[in-house]
Amino acid sequence: MEVSVSKKRENKEERLGAPEGARRATGGAPSSSGDDRGRFSVRRKTEAIMRVLRGEDLDALSRELGVTAATLSGWREQFLAAGQMGLKTRQETPADDRVRDLKTLIGELTIDNECLKSLLRAHENRDPLAQRRSKS
Repeated sequence: MEVSVSKKRENKEERLGAPEGARRATGGAPSSSGDDRGRFSVRRKTEAIMRVLRGEDLDALSRELGVTAATLSGWREQFLAAGQMGLKTRQETPADDRVRDLKTLIGELTIDNECLKSLLRAHENRDPLAQRRSKS
Protein backbone atom coordinates (compact mmCIF):
# COMPACT_ATOMS: atom_id res chain seq x y z
CA MET A 1 0.00 0.00 0.00
CA GLU A 2 1.51 3.30 -1.11
CA VAL A 3 0.64 6.60 0.62
CA SER A 4 1.33 9.85 -1.17
CA VAL A 5 3.84 12.32 0.25
CA SER A 6 1.16 14.98 0.74
CA LYS A 7 -0.99 12.51 2.72
CA LYS A 8 1.96 11.72 4.98
CA ARG A 9 2.58 15.43 5.51
CA GLU A 10 -1.09 16.03 6.37
CA ASN A 11 -1.10 13.16 8.87
CA LYS A 12 2.11 14.38 10.49
CA GLU A 13 0.72 17.95 10.80
CA GLU A 14 -2.49 16.62 12.33
CA ARG A 15 -0.55 14.64 14.93
CA LEU A 16 1.92 17.37 15.76
CA GLY A 17 -0.27 20.47 15.44
CA ALA A 18 1.42 23.84 15.52
CA PRO A 19 4.99 23.95 16.78
CA GLU A 20 5.19 24.78 20.45
CA GLY A 21 5.66 28.51 21.02
CA ALA A 22 4.94 29.32 17.38
CA ARG A 23 3.41 32.64 16.47
CA ARG A 24 1.95 34.14 13.34
CA ALA A 25 3.60 37.12 11.69
CA THR A 26 0.73 39.21 13.08
CA GLY A 27 1.61 38.17 16.60
CA GLY A 28 -1.30 35.80 17.12
CA ALA A 29 -1.07 32.15 17.96
CA PRO A 30 -1.33 29.75 15.03
CA SER A 31 -4.55 27.86 14.68
CA SER A 32 -5.27 24.58 13.01
CA SER A 33 -9.00 24.85 13.59
CA GLY A 34 -9.64 26.40 10.15
CA ASP A 35 -9.92 29.94 11.49
CA ASP A 36 -11.34 32.25 8.79
CA ARG A 37 -8.67 34.90 9.19
CA GLY A 38 -5.88 35.34 6.68
CA ARG A 39 -6.24 36.06 3.00
CA PHE A 40 -9.74 37.01 1.94
CA SER A 41 -11.27 35.65 -1.24
CA VAL A 42 -13.30 37.90 -3.50
CA ARG A 43 -16.46 36.28 -2.17
CA ARG A 44 -15.52 36.94 1.47
CA LYS A 45 -14.59 40.54 0.70
CA THR A 46 -17.90 41.03 -1.12
CA GLU A 47 -19.84 39.60 1.82
CA ALA A 48 -17.99 41.89 4.23
CA ILE A 49 -18.61 44.97 2.07
CA MET A 50 -22.28 44.11 1.67
CA ARG A 51 -22.56 43.96 5.46
CA VAL A 52 -20.96 47.40 5.72
CA LEU A 53 -23.26 48.80 3.03
CA ARG A 54 -26.29 47.38 4.85
CA GLY A 55 -25.34 49.46 7.85
CA GLU A 56 -23.32 47.21 10.16
CA ASP A 57 -20.83 49.05 12.32
CA LEU A 58 -17.48 49.26 10.55
CA ASP A 59 -15.41 48.95 13.73
CA ALA A 60 -17.33 45.96 15.05
CA LEU A 61 -17.13 44.18 11.72
CA SER A 62 -13.41 44.89 11.40
CA ARG A 63 -12.81 43.36 14.85
CA GLU A 64 -14.94 40.33 13.96
CA LEU A 65 -13.07 39.74 10.70
CA GLY A 66 -9.64 40.60 12.08
CA VAL A 67 -8.88 43.37 9.60
CA THR A 68 -8.48 47.09 10.11
CA ALA A 69 -11.32 49.52 9.54
CA ALA A 70 -9.10 51.21 6.94
CA THR A 71 -8.83 47.94 5.03
CA LEU A 72 -12.60 47.53 5.03
CA SER A 73 -13.03 51.13 3.90
CA GLY A 74 -10.55 50.57 1.07
CA TRP A 75 -12.42 47.45 -0.05
CA ARG A 76 -15.68 49.41 0.04
CA GLU A 77 -14.22 52.21 -2.11
CA GLN A 78 -12.83 49.71 -4.64
CA PHE A 79 -16.16 47.88 -4.71
CA LEU A 80 -18.14 51.07 -5.33
CA ALA A 81 -15.72 52.32 -8.00
CA ALA A 82 -15.95 49.00 -9.84
CA GLY A 83 -19.73 49.19 -9.60
CA GLN A 84 -19.73 52.64 -11.17
CA MET A 85 -17.56 51.38 -14.02
CA GLY A 86 -20.04 48.54 -14.57
CA LEU A 87 -22.89 51.02 -14.91
CA LYS A 88 -21.30 52.93 -17.76
CA THR A 89 -23.48 52.50 -20.82
CA ARG A 90 -20.72 53.16 -23.33
CA GLN A 91 -17.31 51.54 -23.25
CA GLU A 92 -14.28 53.60 -24.25
CA THR A 93 -12.78 52.79 -27.62
CA PRO A 94 -9.30 53.40 -29.04
CA ALA A 95 -10.81 56.31 -30.99
CA ASP A 96 -11.83 57.90 -27.67
CA ASP A 97 -8.24 57.60 -26.48
CA ARG A 98 -7.02 59.26 -29.69
CA VAL A 99 -9.54 62.12 -29.33
CA ARG A 100 -8.47 62.68 -25.72
CA ASP A 101 -4.79 62.75 -26.78
CA LEU A 102 -5.51 65.22 -29.58
CA LYS A 103 -7.49 67.51 -27.26
CA THR A 104 -4.54 67.49 -24.87
CA LEU A 105 -2.20 68.38 -27.72
CA ILE A 106 -4.49 71.25 -28.81
CA GLY A 107 -4.47 72.58 -25.25
CA GLU A 108 -0.68 72.44 -25.05
CA LEU A 109 -0.27 74.14 -28.42
CA THR A 110 -2.72 76.87 -27.42
CA ILE A 111 -0.73 77.58 -24.27
CA ASP A 112 2.52 77.67 -26.28
CA ASN A 113 0.93 80.04 -28.80
CA GLU A 114 -0.28 82.40 -26.04
CA CYS A 115 3.20 82.41 -24.47
CA LEU A 116 4.83 83.28 -27.80
CA LYS A 117 2.35 86.10 -28.40
CA SER A 118 3.11 87.46 -24.93
CA LEU A 119 6.87 87.35 -25.59
CA LEU A 120 6.36 89.11 -28.93
CA ARG A 121 4.33 91.89 -27.28
CA ALA A 122 7.00 92.33 -24.60
CA HIS A 123 9.72 92.55 -27.25
CA GLU A 124 7.73 95.11 -29.24
CA ASN A 125 7.18 97.20 -26.09
CA ARG A 126 10.91 97.27 -25.35
CA ASP A 127 11.89 98.22 -28.88
CA PRO A 128 9.29 100.58 -30.33
CA LEU A 129 11.11 100.69 -33.67
CA ALA A 130 10.87 96.92 -34.07
CA GLN A 131 9.30 95.94 -37.32
CA ARG A 132 5.69 94.91 -36.85
CA ARG A 133 4.08 92.19 -38.84
CA SER A 134 1.01 93.02 -40.82
CA LYS A 135 -2.18 91.85 -39.08
CA SER A 136 -3.82 90.59 -42.27
